[in-house]
Amino acid sequence: MNIMQILASFWWILVLLLCVAGYKFILRVLFGMVIVPEDKIGLITKKFVLFGEHRELPDGRIIATNGEAGLQANTLAPGIYFWKWVWQYSVTMEPFMVIPEGKIGLVLAKDGAEIPTGNILAQRVECDSFQDAQKFLEAGGQRGRQTAYITAGSYRINTLLFEISITDMVRIQESMVGIVTCLDGQPIEQGQIAGAMIAGHNNFQDFDVFIKNGGNRGLQPQVILAGSYNLNPWAIQIEEIPMTEIPIGFVGVVISYVGQEGRDLSGVEFKHGNIVQSGFKGVWQEPLGPGKYPINKYVMKVELVPTTNLVLNWAEARSEAHNLDKNLSTITVRSKDGFPFNLDVAQIIHIPTSEAPKVIARFGNMVNLVSQVLEPTIGNYFRNSAQDSDVIAFLSSRKERQESAKAHIKRVLDEYNVNAVDTLIGDIVPPESLMKTLTDRKIAEEQKVTFDTQMKAQESRQGMEKQTAIADMQKEIVKAQQSVEIAERTANATVKKSEGDATSIKLAVGAEAEATKMRAHAEAEATKARAEAQSMAIKLEASAQAEQISLTGSAEAGKILAIGKSTAEAYELAVNALGGENFTKYKITEELSKGNVKLIPDILIGGSANGGSAIDGLLGLKLMEMMDPKKGTSESADRST
Repeated sequence: MNIMQILASFWWILVLLLCVAGYKFILRVLFGMVIVPEDKIGLITKKFVLFGEHRELPDGRIIATNGEAGLQANTLAPGIYFWKWVWQYSVTMEPFMVIPEGKIGLVLAKDGAEIPTGNILAQRVECDSFQDAQKFLEAGGQRGRQTAYITAGSYRINTLLFEISITDMVRIQESMVGIVTCLDGQPIEQGQIAGAMIAGHNNFQDFDVFIKNGGNRGLQPQVILAGSYNLNPWAIQIEEIPMTEIPIGFVGVVISYVGQEGRDLSGVEFKHGNIVQSGFKGVWQEPLGPGKYPINKYVMKVELVPTTNLVLNWAEARSEAHNLDKNLSTITVRSKDGFPFNLDVAQIIHIPTSEAPKVIARFGNMVNLVSQVLEPTIGNYFRNSAQDSDVIAFLSSRKERQESAKAHIKRVLDEYNVNAVDTLIGDIVPPESLMKTLTDRKIAEEQKVTFDTQMKAQESRQGMEKQTAIADMQKEIVKAQQSVEIAERTANATVKKSEGDATSIKLAVGAEAEATKMRAHAEAEATKARAEAQSMAIKLEASAQAEQISLTGSAEAGKILAIGKSTAEAYELAVNALGGENFTKYKITEELSKGNVKLIPDILIGGSANGGSAIDGLLGLKLMEMMDPKKGTSESADRST
């Protein structure tokens, strides 16, 4: 069997295979069937119009909504459709429009009504997020760029009518702020630089509400904060800038360039600008404290004003961190005697928080305050002050001039709502020649002080040596004083002992006779005198030997006198008691007994011619011996011979 026979036998199999392979075409031809996959959309183009149908599109339209020939507004969703004859309809399969996360879809309509004159964006109409093209056109959707957009997701978009552009969402970073410029809306009012505040548009994400509520095109006073936003870049332009930061120790005075004219709150005495309530145009009465603020730099300005003590230096190559004194330099002045010299000045000021708006309203910023008030005030004061004094006097009266400058500058700054805390004069640099003169003078003065100090030191050393010598002699002085005291006490003891002995003698001889009493008294007096003489001798020995000898002699003389006196008194009493003759005999006998004199001499003396006894002869010999012991002895010997 050849091949032709085989094919003739199984022709029906071949027909079946052809039908299976081309069933879609067959069904499409026979029944007008169209199958739209589940991830596709069918875009329809009508080639011609049969009887009874609208034959032509309205002028200016490219999308048919009433069965006209051409690009059709309606689309075919996934499914099976019939009676879409291949000779009358052309169906193109397009994938769904997918908007990724973090993106938005901008819509450009190719057909629709005209956009009103003056607008650049088409207003939004309800059309199921542009998935119902028929409804879009019937509801008056406008051709061109749409204010509305589609967010992340899948959409059945008729690309014959709508062109979709995918763009990123707007992200505002932390500590940043978005400045908004609208590209559509009403013109800004005359005299304003930004549009009016509009509410209800959800941070410009619903731009149609912004337009309907009378939003203005151009710069907007409202800002958007950190976050992600679905903003139509055809309607909104965003400039991202840092937030306004007010450091600790400062306040921010707000100057608003937009808003209504507010009532002046500064008072009638302040004539240098208007202070208004917050939200109005002008300088706001309430300054901003330390922190971060979302300030639109194009409609508001924040001037930082330090509220802590602020130091400004009039000195070369010295500037504080705030740099307000970067243009200040050392002040050059000329003295009364014609010498130019330089001086450095530091001024400390303080601006109260409540006065900060007035300072800004008057000067505009802190730099103007320094250049327009502080710099000329302080410079001129010291120049005028120097002209009234010579250099030497200026240097010597620095403290007084500093106090005077402080008072003067305080009065001036009070008029500008600034507190002057202190004025300090730093280095004063006089001419070199004059400085040398002053230096030489100072050196001479210091040398004089040095010499005076050395002289005082020598005087102190002499005094110290004197005191040292006195201290060294103190031991001898103390020893002498102790010797005197010992002598005095010894003399007193001797006197007491003598007084006791005298008393004893007096009592012993009291019964015998008054003479014994007087003798004892005389001896006591003699002993007392001797003790006093010895005491005086010891006392005077420390000061002078001559005086001691004198006192001792006086004492001995007194003793002899006292003894003689007491002896005489004793003899007188004895004579009175015994009689003259008996007393004489008694004394002769007493003396003979004391001297161991022989009562019977070797040669017996006879009596006198007058009949005198032998006793008279002895008495005469004794008296001669008493009167001259040597002679008496000699004569006695002669007589014995």
